[in-house]
Order: sequence, then C-alpha cells, then structure tokens
Amino acid sequence: MLTGLDISNADNSHLFDNKPSSKVETRSIDGWSGYIQKYRKTGAIGEREHAIFLNMWLDKFVFGGRSVGPTSVYLSATERLASGGRFPLGRYLLGSAYHRLHQVTEKLLLGQPIGNLGGPWWFINMWLNVHMHKRLGFNLFSQHFPRDITEYYELDDEESATHPPLNYGEAAIVLRGTGGNEEQVSRFFQTLYEGLTKDQLAWMPYEDTETRFPLTFHPFDNALNKDHDLMMAIITLRAIPVNFFGSGKTSNLTYEFYNPSALARQLAFGKPPIALCQCGEAKGDHN
Repeated sequence: MLTGLDISNADNSHLFDNKPSSKVETRSIDGWSGYIQKYRKTGAIGEREHAIFLNMWLDKFVFGGRSVGPTSVYLSATERLASGGRFPLGRYLLGSAYHRLHQVTEKLLLGQPIGNLGGPWWFINMWLNVHMHKRLGFNLFSQHFPRDITEYYELDDEESATHPPLNYGEAAIVLRGTGGNEEQVSRFFQTLYEGLTKDQLAWMPYEDTETRFPLTFHPFDNALNKDHDLMMAIITLRAIPVNFFGSGKTSNLTYEFYNPSALARQLAFGKPPIALCQCGEAKGDHN
C-alpha cells in the first residue's frame, strides 16, 4: 500500500540463490560512485546494463545492503526483472524489514550494540510517519511532491514545480524527519511511555474517503476490480521470506507467517485490534 511493489505474483523462494548469468566487479572500485563510473555507457541499453542498474537500486535504495557498497547479491533477481520476469518484491521488502527489526530487538535484549545491520530503514520510517502523523502534527494531504524533471521543463510560468502526492507513500516519504528537533524527539519518547490519546489514534491510517490521493488502494469499491487480487494478497494468510540475501554461511533462508488480522481494523473489517484485552465477570472472577 505504501510502495506499490508487487505482492501477489507467484514466488520463487530461491530467487536470490540462483547463480547470475554474468558477473559484475564490486571490489576495489571506490564504492557506488566507482560502480557507476565503471558500468555507465552511452547508446542503447541492453538487459545486462539494465540488470546492473537494478542491482544498485535493490542493494542501495531498496534493501539497504549491510556492506554499504556494491555487491552482486541481488544480481540474479535483477536479471529476472530486466528480462521482463516478475516476483513479489513487496513481500521480500516486508520480510527484510521484519528480519532487521528482529535483529535489533534481539541485540537490545542481550544488551549488545546494534552496529550496522543494514536493512530498509527508509520503509520503516515511512510506515511510522503514516501511523504517527497525527501525533507529529503532519497533514498527509497537504504535502507536495516534486514533479518529474522532464515535466518540470514543460511547465507554464503559473504552474508549480511540485504536485500533490498520488498516494500515501509519496505523502509520507517527503515528510521532514525529527533531525535535531528536541521537541519532536521528546514527543516520540512521551508516546512510548504514555501511548497515543484518542484523537491521535490512527486505526485507519489509509482512509481516503474523499479520494484525494488518486492512487490510493480502494478495498471496498466494487468498480475497481483491478484491486481484487491485491486485496486477496493482503488478507490471505501466507509466509514471507526472511534472511534471503547473502550466500553460504551468511544466509539461512527461512520464513515468517504474515497474519492479515493485523490489518483488520485498518481495512474497516470491524474486528478487534491485536491482543485486545476482553474482560468479563464470572462468579466474581475476572477472565
């Protein structure tokens, strides 16, 4: 819902274990800037060049590789994308986020330094912005997103170089961070200890009854049949891959169940939120 990435296509569990058909140089090339310089070219772009670019996109911008530099971990997946193949990248992103949060939690419980774990922290930050926008005083519908650069040069003098976001992902990703703002940081800590007030709760953070975001997911609009497969993918219990990148001893592919009941309240199913305490009295005892 936030990224628009595929979650409903058939999965290939060993996608990242497949051996790529070509090799890329990732060592002794001065990081990502050297990677770009080495593989940039002019003229027509073929599948190999496309795969090399997508390899950087997945490693640096999507999954946030732990090495903070070029690797070929995702090359087999990007070759599939470059050749027109598809796989549920959105589920892999969610699995990667789950795995990183698990690692951080484990280290905190053991009193160990977190260190550099990599991971899609940008996605976690974006998700928190959507769920905390009332607490932080952000109006998601009043944000502005930069126009495409080619579109910018064609604008009239009276037109703006920005446009309203098309979906929640665009709205959340342009929100300013807390940075060194002591007031906002303190509000985060207050929230951790005191919880959210009733007027700040966001049980349905993806509600857009006025259709202000044209690319918002509409789960209950019968006219939008194109959303049916996405809706079924969201509410159907399934397993998502975690720790799928790397090879040999650094990778131990496993799965985690994705429980759709977590979305029940957000999608207006009318079910109670997770772990709701239901108390009653029977013979003087509380159940």
